Amino acid sequence: MTTTGVRATARIVAREDGRGGTSLPVLEGEGPLALRRTRGSGAEARVMVVGAMSGPLGGDRFAVEARVERGARLCVGSVAATIALPGQAKGEARYDVRLDVVDGGELRWLPEQLISAKGSDLHVTTRVDVGAGGRLVLREEQVLGRVGEEPGRLTSRLTVRVAGRAVLDQELACGPGAPGGWDGPAVLAGHRAVGQLVVVRPEFAAEPVAARMLGECAALTPLVGPAVLVSAVAADALRLRRVLDEALGHLDG
Repeated sequence: MTTTGVRATARIVAREDGRGGTSLPVLEGEGPLALRRTRGSGAEARVMVVGAMSGPLGGDRFAVEARVERGARLCVGSVAATIALPGQAKGEARYDVRLDVVDGGELRWLPEQLISAKGSDLHVTTRVDVGAGGRLVLREEQVLGRVGEEPGRLTSRLTVRVAGRAVLDQELACGPGAPGGWDGPAVLAGHRAVGQLVVVRPEFAAEPVAARMLGECAALTPLVGPAVLVSAVAADALRLRRVLDEALGHLDG
């Protein structure tokens, strides 16, 4: 008997409701990916991803798709960390995220951490398309292993395009079987939590943000286009979140 793993896709469409708010004409989850609308703020709709099962496990294929239309504002979070675990099925698990923010839409993508547990093998891809006048805040946080545990293998690729132009395309592979040097001084330098914050705002085109260090383990880098990238490493998830929150506070200020 061959185990092929679980297939599940969640879909969100956010649309201006004509009354100064945001409607969700599409809010569909399946299997382990349940979606719940929660109380938003002002014109912003808020959705939480609820993991109804453990995983992703080996062989699983998860996907989340979100589209924010003109005039709509959407914030997506998750109720708990995602834990990649080994499973009975052979082969890697996959988690694919596809985000589309049209001109005049706004998305805040703020899930909880992804934890790579010992023995797991997960490939994550996140692809984002932002229209010329779209706005985005995207946070990714990855933790290598649970407390006192060696990590699994984790490969993560993040691609962001603004007005059809690629402004960011990066990939990081960590854990057993990853290319040598991933834990060396040029990459994680012994840290076990790594994160990115991508902010896209039209005003950055007229007033670019200058590159600078944000403490010893984080850096802010302007991208080609109205976008910036904050990259950070930390000893644990709590410290990583603190660094990224402070970086977003600097950009908002």
